[in-house]
Amino acid sequence: MRQGSIPGVRGRVRPLTLFGDPVLHARCADVTGFGPELSGLVEDLFATMYASEGVGLAANQVGESLRVFVFDCPDDEDVRHLGHVVNPRLVTADGVTVRGPEGCLSLPGLEAGTERYDHAVVEGFTATGEPVTIDGTGFFARCLQHETDHLEGRVYADRVTGLRGRRLMRQVARAPWHR
Repeated sequence: MRQGSIPGVRGRVRPLTLFGDPVLHARCADVTGFGPELSGLVEDLFATMYASEGVGLAANQVGESLRVFVFDCPDDEDVRHLGHVVNPRLVTADGVTVRGPEGCLSLPGLEAGTERYDHAVVEGFTATGEPVTIDGTGFFARCLQHETDHLEGRVYADRVTGLRGRRLMRQVARAPWHR
């Protein structure tokens, strides 16, 4: 029998914020209140991430300009990493730089080869205010960097340059969801 609650069960699925919305391109505010509202946001983020079949989701992707993200993501060894981080700081991004396919729930249906380090460490807090350190490798390190970028007002498309970047922006311009 599973101990504890399943993330997202009590949450509600929120509409996703899509590329081009200003909330995705501005640094999110630090969380200052650790209480029921924050716990509710975390539950909503999990519910929305699962409904959208993602592996991570930042608060600004549902229109909340707060420094919070959730994840349910495997690493390259297929080990599952499940959790959330409030007021995260990317304290380490190192190792080998790997260009791999990267997508985003805020750019549905698109992906591009994006360079990321294969190791990342994020420090922050849980929704109850407890300190947390998350160490990721491989695909999970990519997820940690991607979600932290969101809270800084960046999307993966900002990291794609040259021909790949121009190709991605043409795809964005033709996407049915693009404004």
